[in-house]
Formats: sequence, C-alpha cells, structure tokens
Amino acid sequence: MKKRFPLFVGADIGTQGTKSVVCDVDGNIIGEGFAPSSLVYSDNGGVWEAAEGILAGVVASLKKAVSVAGVNPRDVAALSFDSQMAGLMAIDKDFNAVLPLDSWLDERCAPYTDELREKLGDDAILKSGGQFVHSHASRMLRLKRECPELYEKTAKFIQPNAFVAGKICDLKAEKAFIDYTFLHFNVFSDNLNKRIDGDKLALLGISEDKMPKIVSPFDEAGKTSKTFEEETGISEGTPVFAGCGDTAASALGSGITRKGLAYDVAGTASVFACCTEKFEPDVKNKTLLYARSAIDGLYTPLSYVSGGGLCLKWFSEITGAGYDVLDKEAENAKAAEEGLFFIPHFSGRSFPLDDGMRGGFVGITQKTTRGAMYRAIMEALAFEYRIYSDILASCGAIDNISAVYGVGGGAKSRVFSKIKADILNAEYRALKIADSAPRAAAVIAASGAGFLNEPIAEFFSPERIKAESFMPDGKRYSGLEKEYLNAAECSYRQKRFERR
Repeated sequence: MKKRFPLFVGADIGTQGTKSVVCDVDGNIIGEGFAPSSLVYSDNGGVWEAAEGILAGVVASLKKAVSVAGVNPRDVAALSFDSQMAGLMAIDKDFNAVLPLDSWLDERCAPYTDELREKLGDDAILKSGGQFVHSHASRMLRLKRECPELYEKTAKFIQPNAFVAGKICDLKAEKAFIDYTFLHFNVFSDNLNKRIDGDKLALLGISEDKMPKIVSPFDEAGKTSKTFEEETGISEGTPVFAGCGDTAASALGSGITRKGLAYDVAGTASVFACCTEKFEPDVKNKTLLYARSAIDGLYTPLSYVSGGGLCLKWFSEITGAGYDVLDKEAENAKAAEEGLFFIPHFSGRSFPLDDGMRGGFVGITQKTTRGAMYRAIMEALAFEYRIYSDILASCGAIDNISAVYGVGGGAKSRVFSKIKADILNAEYRALKIADSAPRAAAVIAASGAGFLNEPIAEFFSPERIKAESFMPDGKRYSGLEKEYLNAAECSYRQKRFERR
C-alpha cells in the first residue's frame, strides 16, 4: 500500500495499556504500537496508575508505531489522544500530577456517590445525562475530604488524554481542558449546553476554579515541545488536538454516525450504546449514561458492565484454557436454554448502581460442562445488552436497532458475536479492525488540522466499515431475558453473607 503524506498519530490510552497508530492522509493504518499499563491494586480496594507511567506508555507505543510504519517522524502533521473516561487525575499549576490516576476501577469513593445522590437528586441526571456512579464528582469529594492538602494543591481536575497532551505540549494548568464527550461523567455538568453547573459544584463545596475548560475534540490543545521532539523525533510545534473519551472514539471509528446504529465495545468494560439526535436522560431506570458523540449534535446513550470482559479472562485463567478452546467448546453447548445463567457483576452492578451485587453461576448441575459455563458468561453480557436496548427503545432514543457494530477483543469471537445477534435480535457486525479508537483519534487530528477533505461523519460512514455479519435467530432466546433477570435476583442474597 502506497503511503500518502502527511501522517497523523492517534493513541488510545486504555485500562490495560496504550495503543498508538500512525495513519496516512487517507486514514490507512501504516504502523501501530502497544505499551502495557501498570495498574496497582491495594488491599483496601484502591486501583491506580502512576501519571508518569501513563505518559511513558504513550511515548513508547507512539515510537513503536512510527518505527513499524518505517517513516520519518517529522512527517507527522498532527496528533490526538483518547482515553478511559470515569477515572480522574489532578494537576498543579505547572501541569505536574498531584496524585496518580484514580482509576475507574477504584471504588473507594463509593460513600461519596451516595452523598451526591442525596444532595443533587434527579435534576443532576436531567442536566448532565449521567447517573450517580463512581466517577469524577465522587473522586473529587474523596480527595477533598480524605486528602485536603492534595485537594488544595490541585489546580485542575483532568483526564488521561488531557494530561498527556498537556505534558507533551508543556502547558500550564490554565490551558487544561476536558472535551464534551466526558460530560456525562460529571453530575455537575449542564451537558446540553456544554457547561459546568456552578450551583451544583457549590452544593458540593468544590471550587469551580478547579474545573478545566470545556472544548471540542477537534480543538487544538497546544503544540509539541522541544523535549517531545528529542524523545520521539516528531517536530517541535506539531499541533495536538483535544481528542475525546475512549468510548466516543471507538463509536466514531466504528461508523456509529447515524440514528439507529448501535455499538458494542467488548473490552475490559462491556459497553453497549446507540446513536440518536435526542437528549433524553434516563431518570426512570437510572441505567443509561447520555453521552455526547464526538460529532456535535449527536448522542450515544450507553450503559456498561464494569469489568465485563474480565469475567471471560477470569474463567480462562481458572480453567487454564485459552479463548479459542473455550469458544469451540461453547459453540454447540447450551446454557440459558437449559437453565444455566451467569451473573457478571463481580464487583457490584454499575447500572442501576448496586455495590452489593456479586457474580456467580445459577443452575449448575452434574451435567454442566466447561463449555456451557463459558457460554453462560457470554450470554450474560448479551442479556445485559438486551436490557439496555429495551430501555433505549422505551425512552424514545431509538425506534429499533438496525445493526450493532462490535469492536474490542470480544468481537473477535464468532460465537460471542452470534450470541449477541440472537439475544439482541439484530444484525451484529464484527469489525475487521477490532481497535477502532486509536484510528479515530488519528482522524480527529487530521480533521482538526484541516487535512480531511470531507465531514468526519462521511469519512466514518457505516458503508465504509469492513465487518463480518452475523444474522439473528430471534426465536432461540425468546423470553429467556426474563429468566436471566430472575437468576440475577440471587445475587442480592450475597449481601447477607458479606455482613456475617
């Protein structure tokens, strides 16, 4: 494939690591690199990652991508980053990290989420489009109450993509930013108007001065520094664009650019969303996060199973069997049809929030096979998606799902893809490129720099997305979603045992 210059770099700063890609002006990936993250787990439920490690991971993966592409790094014309969304970072006035990334997997802020719900109520859901989950506001309150000296030292609260952009552009805190695709994780935001609700912040006792400016993903954040040039070879003064949240980047790169299309991010978190032009926050069910698309004017309401993909990883590790082996065993096995169900909420349910829920199998017999158990895990995540899709339809976000576009590691499984098609009763299209987010970040940089010759929604139109299609058997799982919900009720009983 002949490369067409100039080149653009996009990086996806994820939970398990950072993946960077180099794209040419046509959006073709010509080089990619990966650097694993180093999450730290503490005995008290803490999960964090060193800020320096995040920056180093981006630089290492970027250099690898440029090396694989076999190009001169000076041909890179612009960069952009996306990142994990519900975690939180804090910086001082010189853009130095005040503390490590407070990961979205960290649940030490749970008591403060309860306080937020009591103080802000449903009006916060209506305005922010979010829900009371363990995200930005809860983490800010925990820092303020438990580490007041670090709170006072904090100049701005930001996310990982903004931190990396600030460091490689040598910014000061007054230039810190958050793009609008993150706003649903701020229960103190006015999402529809893309601003912060100062009155709600005042109720929480959090200074509005510590909030970064709200920008578009296509806004320029700054220009790369001399130090960054020395580290990577990318010329000093190369523009860096704001980028967006990882789910927003994944949706954009998957062609979710028109109403009625849905997408599945089958990664560490199992995320399901659709595309709509309506802003209809979910006050009734408290299950949907009404997120903004990277494309202004579109929304991608979503919900997710926190750590859903980790359930599959867990089963693989405890059985000592690889994913390919388990897929083969699960393909012809039966689970839900024979009364076997799995509950995927290992560390509590995110939507609606219930920290007391736990995972488990329901309906195991002496005849239960390893393949059936693995299939039950996949079916459980698909049943959760069915719940989300039914809520999306009931609130008027969509009339029906025309197709579901799947990305992430789970979309590589043909068995898993067919299960989702059957349970959702919709065509499931597993993308040939499983990681759509870093490419979307690179194209955002190309668009922001003025090198894209068409609107970005047309560039990522669904007709251009290469995928393997799985058609649904709408009868196979008919009515079984209710049986899944009944099985999930067993999870509540775990609370009693935890108290003993």
